[in-house]
Amino acid sequence: MSQPYVLVLYYSRHGKTEAMARYIARGVEKVSGMEARLRTVPPVSADTDASLPPVPDAGAVYCSADDLKHCAGLVLGSPVRFGNMAAPLKYFLDGTSPLWLTGALINKPAGVFTSSSSLHGGQESTLLSMALPLLHHGMVFAGIPYNEAGLLQTRGGGTPYGASHWSGNDNQHPLSDAEISLCQAQGERIARLGKALTQLDGVTS
Repeated sequence: MSQPYVLVLYYSRHGKTEAMARYIARGVEKVSGMEARLRTVPPVSADTDASLPPVPDAGAVYCSADDLKHCAGLVLGSPVRFGNMAAPLKYFLDGTSPLWLTGALINKPAGVFTSSSSLHGGQESTLLSMALPLLHHGMVFAGIPYNEAGLLQTRGGGTPYGASHWSGNDNQHPLSDAEISLCQAQGERIARLGKALTQLDGVTS
């Protein structure tokens, strides 16, 4: 049997959401017996013809329905787009109805993360918008608790709804120590929940 994994699924345009995903993956892999699986989604365009290769030239590979179906937990990330998730990620989620119909994601832990160019550019509304489809799938939504000191120390991103990053108008801000710490804490928390729920399911099934 393959080792359980947390799917870290993101869309990134300028690299900051991807950087967050990699720190979240490090947090996941702090938990013994859990792997992190990094996946992304392709951009969408006005034409409906496939115009990109099936595997990207660099970075994470594109997510498949099976990647999502078989995960032990999910952490979903997107840059802010007018207070909402980016269209490519929404497009991917809109195609997950078959998983919803079969209840494939019920009782699996999930969290969300985001980045924005302005400090008050809609981070929290974006995080909440990403939580909605996960709740419809019956997932167990988990944020970041306040025993994580970074929530009270951050001068950039970081919310109880999920990790966030303030990238700056020209994408000039690197992730701060507090933002990195919160990313890793979120990944570790989802991994611990995923491990516990997977073991519980094995006992009760």
